[in-house]
Amino acid sequence: MNYRASDFGRVAVLMGGWSAEREVSLVSGRAVLDGLRARGVDAVGIDFDREVVDRLRAGGCERVFNVVHGRGGEDGQLQGLLEIAGIPYTGSGVLGSALSMDKYRTKLVWQALGLPTPAFVLLESEADLARAEALGFPLMVKAALEGSSIGVYRVDDHAGLREAWQEAAACNSHVMAERCISGSEYTASILGEQALPLIRLETPREFYDYEAKYQANDTRYHIPCGLEPAEESALQALSLRAFAALGASGWGRVDLMRDEAGQPWLIEVNTVPGMTDHSLVPMAARAVGIDFPELVWQILTQTMERQHGE
Repeated sequence: MNYRASDFGRVAVLMGGWSAEREVSLVSGRAVLDGLRARGVDAVGIDFDREVVDRLRAGGCERVFNVVHGRGGEDGQLQGLLEIAGIPYTGSGVLGSALSMDKYRTKLVWQALGLPTPAFVLLESEADLARAEALGFPLMVKAALEGSSIGVYRVDDHAGLREAWQEAAACNSHVMAERCISGSEYTASILGEQALPLIRLETPREFYDYEAKYQANDTRYHIPCGLEPAEESALQALSLRAFAALGASGWGRVDLMRDEAGQPWLIEVNTVPGMTDHSLVPMAARAVGIDFPELVWQILTQTMERQHGE
């Protein structure tokens, strides 16, 4: 269905919040706000706090474009609040948001469905470090409830493992260790029912960390990704299946590796990915002729389709 900007009413772009990703979210939010306004949408920016429903109603906002990264905005809490308030919003619902935000439970679901994901263990105490070592070094240690590679470390020995576990646990999150995959890193952006062209990520750092994502100028983004069409299609199909398996919907991003033998490995899902000038979803959209204002327009229209059951 073709919508007019006036059909959406006043749209609140929620950004900021209180997670470790607050600053990135503010940058994403300002970009989304500009993109919606470029298409004539009556959009206002709101810094997400615990009085958000009152502020939405006081401002006459009829729907929400959610770009709050991390805890509070990406983990089902905001989604549940908006469901109770009856306010349509972009992106995944409560279940898909909560599952996808938790890297450990994400992998439990994929493992149960037979989807390929690197071997992993939950680190609940120092006694679990031996179980992690049994996976073989190198390992990735991750704060399971953070995004933007916050609380993520690559380790090569016992001392590094113990230190990384302590650092990740300081993020107020449960921690997991995961077998490190040697190979190429890809990301699949999801828009509606389609996976956009894959992007192959290349960084001189040990992995695609926070600095590589948002600050470095030496990160390289390959699109086309360099795979044969059939290989890329297979990874796109796997990404769509992995996304749907978590109950995720609307838009998002699936990160995966491809080892030296060509075996794909699912890593994680983002249900409110970055929308900054370094961000991957806008980059993938541009590759198929979707500019930024059109991208945020298409994401916003999903709130109408969900609201009216289209």
